Amino acid sequence: MSLNNLVVPTFRQMLGTLSGWLDKAQGHLPAAQADALLSARLAPDMFPLATQIRFACVQVHEGVHRLKGEDFPASLTVLLNEGRDAGEAPGTLAQAKARIAEALALLDGLGADALDAEADAPIAHALPNGMIFDLTAEQYVRDWLLPQFYFHLMTAYAILRGAGVPLGKADYVAHMFPYLRPGTLPSS
Repeated sequence: MSLNNLVVPTFRQMLGTLSGWLDKAQGHLPAAQADALLSARLAPDMFPLATQIRFACVQVHEGVHRLKGEDFPASLTVLLNEGRDAGEAPGTLAQAKARIAEALALLDGLGADALDAEADAPIAHALPNGMIFDLTAEQYVRDWLLPQFYFHLMTAYAILRGAGVPLGKADYVAHMFPYLRPGTLPSS
């Protein structure tokens, strides 16, 4: 399987899922309470929901540019800083959904093989704290990009669920229902 065929559909379906969770939060709570969820955290030393959403989008942007061998655009720094500062300025659910839509638009603009760098192409992944990981493109996707994306996604799910948004497993795997064999959905 090519990196493009792994990364792009995964990001698309799960960003759509995340957007659906935010829709569900908006439908379940009054607007002010729904927006207040963006400040909710799982633990005091963790980033809030607003950051989790933005950092999931950061993974998409970073992954695309890194796998294409491109420099990061200035807009990525803006998104990172929004995430880092979200404890003080969480924004609104509409703004969070706009960030998801931007990440989806980036994916929609990719060609069919845009991320298909050589699987063994070297990637030096530097963190802000000075640590640098030397990986191949395949290792980067498998061991960093997708796990980081899912970490922020699932933290967002846990925050929303903990705040009383009625999410369940079906909300997490909604992308699977087109594959459901007719007549096999349990009745209860």
